[in-house]
Amino acid sequence: MGRADARRAQARESRRAAKSGGIRRLFTWKKLLGTFFGMILLGMGAFGALYLYVDVPAPNALAERQSNVYQYSDGTLLARSNSGVNRQIVDLAQVPKEVQHAFVAAENKTFYKDQGVDLKGTTRGLINTLSGKGKQGGSTITQQYVKNYYLTQDPTISRKLQELVISLKVDQKQSKGQILAGYINTAYYGRGASGIQAAAQAYYGIDAKDLNVSQGAYLASLLQAPSQYDWATATDTGKRLVKDRWAYTLKNMVEMDWLSEAERAKQEFPVPQKPKPAKGTEGQTGYLVEAVNKELDKQGISAEDREAGGWTFTLTIDKKRQQQLEKSVEKELESKLDREGSKVDATVQAGATSVDPKTGKVVALYGGEDYVKHYISNATRQDYQPASTFKPLVLAAALENESKTQDGSLIGLNTVYDGTSKRPVVGSDTPFNPQNEDDRSYGPISVQKAMNSSVNSVFAQMIVDVTPAATKRTALALGVPDKNFPERPAVTLGTMNASTWDMAGVYATLDNHGRKVTPHILQSAEHRDRTVKPEAPKREQAISRASADTVTSALTGVVRSGSGSAANTSAYQAAGKTGTSEENKAAWFAGYTPELTTVVALFGEGDGGRKQVSLTGTANSGRANGGGFPARIWADYTLGALGGGSDARFDLQDVERGEVPAPPTPSKTPSEEPTPSEKPSPSDKPSETPSETPSETPTTPSAPPTITPSTTPPTSPELPPQPGESDGQPGERPGGGGLLGE
Repeated sequence: MGRADARRAQARESRRAAKSGGIRRLFTWKKLLGTFFGMILLGMGAFGALYLYVDVPAPNALAERQSNVYQYSDGTLLARSNSGVNRQIVDLAQVPKEVQHAFVAAENKTFYKDQGVDLKGTTRGLINTLSGKGKQGGSTITQQYVKNYYLTQDPTISRKLQELVISLKVDQKQSKGQILAGYINTAYYGRGASGIQAAAQAYYGIDAKDLNVSQGAYLASLLQAPSQYDWATATDTGKRLVKDRWAYTLKNMVEMDWLSEAERAKQEFPVPQKPKPAKGTEGQTGYLVEAVNKELDKQGISAEDREAGGWTFTLTIDKKRQQQLEKSVEKELESKLDREGSKVDATVQAGATSVDPKTGKVVALYGGEDYVKHYISNATRQDYQPASTFKPLVLAAALENESKTQDGSLIGLNTVYDGTSKRPVVGSDTPFNPQNEDDRSYGPISVQKAMNSSVNSVFAQMIVDVTPAATKRTALALGVPDKNFPERPAVTLGTMNASTWDMAGVYATLDNHGRKVTPHILQSAEHRDRTVKPEAPKREQAISRASADTVTSALTGVVRSGSGSAANTSAYQAAGKTGTSEENKAAWFAGYTPELTTVVALFGEGDGGRKQVSLTGTANSGRANGGGFPARIWADYTLGALGGGSDARFDLQDVERGEVPAPPTPSKTPSEEPTPSEKPSPSDKPSETPSETPSETPTTPSAPPTITPSTTPPTSPELPPQPGESDGQPGERPGGGGLLGE
């Protein structure tokens, strides 16, 4: 290397050393520590200024709550919530010591020692707020009391910082006893109860002074999620979580020496009493308010938000149609019942949901005889079977999947099946041979006529042809809930669970040419601080228009000349289906006009709602069926709701009539034995009622599942209605043999 090169290398090394030394001089330990402590001092100064600036405010609006207004779609008043609040302040001395300890153990074990704040929890809450996770993060009892009594529930950074400062000041000015009393008296426990006294009454029917440690631990556990943890309405997951929370509270009490191990071992989970309706919810009002509150929960307006007051909730309910529905139930059912003198009549419960098929708006709802007398809404309950109102969905699935019969014929309204009663289905691994209504055999019968008379044997074979799995997919797409819904042939008779609300959505979707209709009852929710727009329901195509319109065409025949003839009138065009569940425990009529879809059902409810009983003998009318009281209620309501009638007609397109049958070609002589694939398997164990039981050991069917007769059935086959006939009869239940009606 030459001298010139050496000098250049030395110069570069000098520059690097100078640069490195400059960086070291800039980031010395002294400077780094100085910056760190400077930032701490700056933060302390900012907090000190905030501490001086923020004063303990007067109690907020939550402490002096307003009423909420519920109104019909036209703005007229439906109900007004209590202008005060369900709260009675009690002194801490009136609350047993072990119950006080339960709240501390559940929420803030360091309460008696801390300074009123949890910096770690507050920091976590701020981070959650900044990251968009809402009001998450730990807080002390003091902080929660401050939030409830002085501030708001808004998950904002400014509110969180105010809460921190005010909590420190409150902790200095008030005793721990005062803070704890304020907390348990302002907290919201669900069921409209604010404060421990109202909560003790709502959940256990006693005063706060009479609570035991287990009950206190449950109420303390509720505060984490009142709606989710209310035992009366909790899901299985909610029940598990609240029991875990209850156990956690008692464990903490043992750790804090507030409860001995022996006493803890004696504690049993204290299941609360059933909720009692609040005053002012008599008649149908309570059912309507309950329905909209459930929807508000889904829209993110929680019970806690509602309890703050100041809301105006506008329902989709049409006041005139609501009044008409109530009048129709009174005229066609209640006026004929003797609830005091007849044991059967005393068990009858009616429910109905009426929907605008174009928008999904629930325009009328009937929840029961009186919300105060019967707390469960018969419109939204899902503990009964929809029975043969499900059969149109089997047809819809057949059309949607372009299913074929066992002999390869495309299924449509003209397709001919064997309507022999108790005929075993062919092609299923699960044996099934349902009996038709009155054990009547129809022989060769078209799908249209089978729908008119709800022939069980036809739809039992049809669901096998479609497959139960494919049928279930179509049903779920239309809106049937997935509740007790096995993929077995018996579901063709509607053995799953559904409500009138659910089925109104399903039939409205058929009415709407297959475009999905989701019933909803909330039109708007407005508050002085904010307005919540309900989430728009999805409107995707559930099934094709051709499939939906073909089902509608079939159901017009049911009303015109079938089991639903009680709903027939020249005042409007209608489509519908009757249904009667196993042992007449429920009777349904689901129907629609081009402008209105309504489902009406009767339920037999005994033993205070704990069991289902038969409707047979209702109003001395013999066997119950969907073509009776439900169809008559539907017809009277629809006529009034449409203002005396309507000229609107169904706009049906591409109705699938099915393949035109060819002349018969006998495949075997009567003496021939069926092949192994055609031999039916024995049905499940039958019910003990001999006259209505499917054959336990079925014989060889007299005809194959589909028949091609020598004469072609008419394009719109009709069968005259059979007097007093419902839609079918016994059949297999998902768990084995049994009776299934219409």
